[in-house]
Amino acid sequence: MNIRVSELYGKRIISNEGKMLGEVKGVMLNLEEGVVSHLLLTEPERLLKSTNPRVDIQKGSVAFKRVKKISETVIVGRE
Repeated sequence: MNIRVSELYGKRIISNEGKMLGEVKGVMLNLEEGVVSHLLLTEPERLLKSTNPRVDIQKGSVAFKRVKKISETVIVGRE
């Protein structure tokens, strides 16, 4: 699946059961592999100010490996 990272921002994230999970507000990259690792449901600036960013990132993101389809929305499956 090839898509520009900038095209992900603002897309709604929906589970394959139809539940709205949020909107893409940022992305986390795995620079070693050159891939997107997570879609952030919280603004990155807010996560940087967090007292426990690891937990907040885990709660406020969706692993990109869960992505099944990207169109007007992002459809994700279970982990």
